[in-house]
Amino acid sequence: MSAAGVRADPLSVTARDLHYAYGERVAVDGVSLDVAPGEVVGLLGPNGAGKSTTIKLLIGLLPPQSGSIRLLDMDMPRQRVAIQARIGVVFEEKNLYENLSGAETLAFFARLHGLREADVDGLLARVGLADRGRDRVSGYSKGMRQRLTVARALVNRPDVLFLDEPTDGLDPVSARAIRRIVRDEAARGVAVLLTTHDMHEADELSDRVAFINEGRILALDTPERLKLEHGQRSVRVRRRVGDEVEETVVPLDGDAGEQLRRLVTDDGLLTMHTEEATLEDVFVDYAGRGLE
Repeated sequence: MSAAGVRADPLSVTARDLHYAYGERVAVDGVSLDVAPGEVVGLLGPNGAGKSTTIKLLIGLLPPQSGSIRLLDMDMPRQRVAIQARIGVVFEEKNLYENLSGAETLAFFARLHGLREADVDGLLARVGLADRGRDRVSGYSKGMRQRLTVARALVNRPDVLFLDEPTDGLDPVSARAIRRIVRDEAARGVAVLLTTHDMHEADELSDRVAFINEGRILALDTPERLKLEHGQRSVRVRRRVGDEVEETVVPLDGDAGEQLRRLVTDDGLLTMHTEEATLEDVFVDYAGRGLE
């Protein structure tokens, strides 16, 4: 990987210098990024940072006002129909037909893709809806709807998967199921672009992350490298002093040896553990703001 974060592998997604504005408000301001087959790239930033607009540009829902997009070695938007047949998309907004069942929803979208057969039962089982597939979507919970939306995005066995805030507001069980599917699809060789403001999720899933704020990508690299370069490693020590419990944080980037030796030999030592910067810390360092 180069210093700019661009990979030499054959690329599934290539975007260069994308711009888009809603009237006077600039939403995407010179975004460039790549996603390779089997790679998960997290596009991270607060609400309004330009994440969703970037996704809409890449999948052909919005035409870039300048810049270029290639997906699967095809030009977007010139070859939009051919591209859209080979991608899957999960939108933040749920756009499901309430009167259809889960199974009917998947069968309907399979027909839209021109597929004569689709493994509807297999997809329902994969997202944990095997026992609710014949129920109408109107009776689904938020988590069930989101899992059905993910199954719908997989109907055509896509080569590129776009996930816009796929676990936002979901219960832990539903969120875990969706994260497992992301890992499985990447293992199959699918390129995944994931937008989220959940730094833990991004750290867990992403091979690389791109920080976006006010329409610009501020950094693009592996989570580990970003945390090491911009964070501070430390050891947090808790010890009993008289009737009180004191907590000391010792930075590891300097000469911490003598201080740590003194703390760990203290008879009042209770606990100690290492800490590292989070992606949230790194984002604040770049953007000067948090993610809320």
